[in-house]
Amino acid sequence: MLYGIAAATAALLLAAVLAALLRVPALRLGIFDRRRQRPLPVLGGLSVVIVTCLVAWVGEWTRVAPLGDGVGKLLVAAAALAALGLVADVWRLRARVFVAGTVVAAACVVPYDETGVLGGAAAVAWIVLSALAFRGLDHADGLAGTVGVITAFGAGACAAAEVMDGLAVLLSVFAAALTGFLMHNWHPARVGLGACGSLFTGFLLSSSVVFTRAGYAIGPSAAVVFCLGAVAAADAVLVVLARTVARHPLLRRRPDHLAHRLRRLGLTPQASVVLLGAASFASVVVGVLVHSGWTGSEAALWVGGGALLVVLALFRLPVQPPRRAASTQVTGQLRVRNG
Repeated sequence: MLYGIAAATAALLLAAVLAALLRVPALRLGIFDRRRQRPLPVLGGLSVVIVTCLVAWVGEWTRVAPLGDGVGKLLVAAAALAALGLVADVWRLRARVFVAGTVVAAACVVPYDETGVLGGAAAVAWIVLSALAFRGLDHADGLAGTVGVITAFGAGACAAAEVMDGLAVLLSVFAAALTGFLMHNWHPARVGLGACGSLFTGFLLSSSVVFTRAGYAIGPSAAVVFCLGAVAAADAVLVVLARTVARHPLLRRRPDHLAHRLRRLGLTPQASVVLLGAASFASVVVGVLVHSGWTGSEAALWVGGGALLVVLALFRLPVQPPRRAASTQVTGQLRVRNG
């Protein structure tokens, strides 16, 4: 208990300091994107990755908080995917490279002996979709970080219920590091999560939930993993639906995400993030209750129904194209270099 508190405190402070320090070299090296016509450094996610891995390694090395079977491999795979995202933050990468890298990483961490072949294939698909959905969720200041912190606490609660102490400590450290990063990412953001941090966040959270639910029935497990990723899933479904109907390229960025549409309703950037954070908290609580057996898996139908209702309601809002060709989200695909 004392180590968990100390590790989380250290992770929060280290991530906050490192995110601030990485901002300057990112600007000087031109590793930034544009959000609302202002440069936004995208190395903030690197601070989350470094601090999470460092604190977890210290706990493993000292044997004060060993990660346990399979958790270390999960963290290594997440870090490898974050490295791929870092490459995308510096140079352009094709979308199929992200997908292939995420598939390989997910295939390496799924416990097939407990999930079976079909369950393992479904788990790989969900991890890939969740990682990519979190990358798309990083379209507004503070949104991906807020949803990530809430989901991390929910996943950590599920891990603690399964007496997976190593995984629970890892998720608490990750939540603390992400909170430290949020000190610089709240609107108006001074540093962005980038592909490095968003892929790491989505992969670590989704694979942790899959790891926790391994061995359970597919139906209740699907309910839990959906509830813990409902907001990111709803955002992805809304974007795919809107761009498909409008015949816009799926990979071309447009202001058609959840936060964009909420702002068109008159909400401020901060209010839209708070509202989506509250929605994430509600769905995560339902997921934790289903996992712990306090309620049946049919409770996830209410979460799914609510998400579908929100998607259909916001889908009807007209989306205006951006005034310029500048990026509306931080994904590391646009590079502006000085000199």
